[in-house]
Amino acid sequence: MRSRVVHAATSGNALIRALPQCIKSFRHRSIQFLSDAELFTALTMASGVKVTDEVIAVFNDMKVRKAQANEDEKRKRKKAILFCLSKDLKNIVLDEGKEILLGDIGNTVMDPYQDFVKMLPPDDCRYALYDATYETKETKKEDLVFIFWAPDSAPLKSKMIYASSKDAIKRKFEGIKHEWQVNGLEDLKERRTLAEKLGGSSVVTLEGSPI
Repeated sequence: MRSRVVHAATSGNALIRALPQCIKSFRHRSIQFLSDAELFTALTMASGVKVTDEVIAVFNDMKVRKAQANEDEKRKRKKAILFCLSKDLKNIVLDEGKEILLGDIGNTVMDPYQDFVKMLPPDDCRYALYDATYETKETKKEDLVFIFWAPDSAPLKSKMIYASSKDAIKRKFEGIKHEWQVNGLEDLKERRTLAEKLGGSSVVTLEGSPI
């Protein structure tokens, strides 16, 4: 057992050094504890997490805006999507059915931002991409936002694994300008909070609604 622990500390020393920051980044309403075995398991699982090709393909599709896209292509374009860890905690995968398409807006989705907020699970962590459309005092813009959803009510083990695995997915999402860690609904229920992340006081509308 000693050799396994030493090996984990050597191969995952970056994770272990980052652990205090992972813990500090969460605002707990109640104190939770993990045993040494659970802590070791969580760190070991996080150190080997891989990002699936499907996740990378979705990101590349959302990043590239095709000027000559036809109407069908535009309708199928993703406005927002969630990613989660697989059941065996070895891969970051698409969260099945948790997406908003541009073609949904105005039909089944009236307010894409509020529908995105409702997609987030109340008691577990997720990664997300949100394609924000907003206006500043000078121009109209579209930007991808990478969101790390880690609610206070999620199990501590889940928060630790997701926090320690975040770099794996971020490395695949090259060119993302905006990153946002959210620890509860009170942090994002008002669209003003996202607007501040995108451009501060210069943002005047988000998804067509005034700030």
